[in-house]
Amino acid sequence: MEYNNKGIRIYLPLIIAVAITAGILLGRFYNGLQTENRFIIIPKANKLDNVLNYIEDEYVDEVSKDVLVENTIPKILEELDPHSQYIPAKDLQKVNEPLEGNFSGIGIQFNMLDDTLVVIQVIANGPSEKVGILPGDRIIKVDDEIVAGLNMPSDSIVKKLRGPKGTKVTVNVLRRNVKDLLVFSIIRDNIPLYSVDIAYMIKKNIGYIKLNKFSRTTTEEFITSLTQLRSQGMKKLILDLRENGGGYMDAAVYIADQFLAGNELIVYTQGKARNREEFRSTPGGLATDIDLTVLIDENSASASEILAGAIQDNDRGIIIGRRSFGKGLVQEQKNFPDGSALRLTIARYYTPTGRCIQKPYNKDINDYYNDINLRYINGEMESPDSVKFADSLKYTTPAGKIVYGGGGIMPDIFVPLDTIGITNYYIEIRNSGLLYNFALDYSDINRGALSRLNSAEDFNKFLEKNNVFRKFITYAAKNGVKERSAETRSSEKILKTQLHAYIARNFLDNYGFYPIIRDIDNTLQKAIELMERQK
Repeated sequence: MEYNNKGIRIYLPLIIAVAITAGILLGRFYNGLQTENRFIIIPKANKLDNVLNYIEDEYVDEVSKDVLVENTIPKILEELDPHSQYIPAKDLQKVNEPLEGNFSGIGIQFNMLDDTLVVIQVIANGPSEKVGILPGDRIIKVDDEIVAGLNMPSDSIVKKLRGPKGTKVTVNVLRRNVKDLLVFSIIRDNIPLYSVDIAYMIKKNIGYIKLNKFSRTTTEEFITSLTQLRSQGMKKLILDLRENGGGYMDAAVYIADQFLAGNELIVYTQGKARNREEFRSTPGGLATDIDLTVLIDENSASASEILAGAIQDNDRGIIIGRRSFGKGLVQEQKNFPDGSALRLTIARYYTPTGRCIQKPYNKDINDYYNDINLRYINGEMESPDSVKFADSLKYTTPAGKIVYGGGGIMPDIFVPLDTIGITNYYIEIRNSGLLYNFALDYSDINRGALSRLNSAEDFNKFLEKNNVFRKFITYAAKNGVKERSAETRSSEKILKTQLHAYIARNFLDNYGFYPIIRDIDNTLQKAIELMERQK
């Protein structure tokens, strides 16, 4: 040891000198490379951060690192799965509003007619009703800025009308039979966004509840609706989850809990970093004695599939419709200090029999997003036989029923897409927007008489008596869609029903629309027929 230490002391100055000389030479060498080729060695650790810093410092043009980060995060998430999502700060409020159950605004429902925003309804006791805004009013100016007749997108107008609670917005409106514009100063307030579209007795002892999402207010809304229908003699319930894209899982779990006996598995979640977590029913559900039918379609997703899967796997009710979307991934939201957020997939959810209904996404991502169109092309909307499930995806419920995983909830009773009355004439009418525009215009012109009608049945009788359908056919012909006698007769029922429903909705909202449109809703009719046969 002494010998080695002595040797090091003797040669240490020489070693240091050589190292310094080598460092100088290597420095010149790499400087030359950087000058010619912009070569740089980036340590493996924090490579992404180093790349961003290098670009910001050395790129030929001025570039913002913040902008690079905003654009890069979505690209990273795209490599993971279709539902992990980055939400910029400017979009977070808009994205969260539907799930929070309210937003801040002036409290109107509107449509665009002739490039002008027309008030269809005012929210009861809302800001607009309090100052005297009426259905039929046309908004011409917002805070002295003209918004009518300029081809301004409706969402741009909405952005001007919305704002923080307690702030003021001034609108100038044109009212029928009033010569001058009327000016209203409106104090914005919180406006509810309801997740229950409608709850009513569709038959003597059959209730109907339609849910459009699962938000923070869904459980309260659902219990209120359920209680009201029970007080009206409901013994059976049709729960409509069609077009319901999901929302909060806990809301779906809570609703499932109302129909199940105690300690029945509703759903469980599991992921690489998340242990299995089970959600079970509790004793005392409010609807355990009610016969249940659930309606789903290709746009029923996520929380809707949790609820439908829990009912199906526990043999608690009948699922009717078409195969659901197939989203079985759980996202967790992380909020950043700048107001942005990241929703990262952290687990999969599984129905009580153990099936994950997430459809595949590890091939062409375009196929994932175009899946619904592919179902049309493959004939699935007309026949369930086009859906092929592998034996490995078969599961069995306690009652012995076979159910399937790997791509949505397959209904117990399949109802094909209804094509009766779909003629070229009908398609041209629908694509032109004339049906919608006529309904709005007719409602506006005849507001006095129509506002005195109190039910969907009253609207049907009034509109039939006044032959509004024939008036529409004439209107359509004047606006470029000529009548074709045979096709018009074939499409009369569907066109007339939609026309009546649109007009009734302008006055009674969903309580005017759904009781009329159900006459051409073959999935709902199938559910009613089934429940009427049940004892």
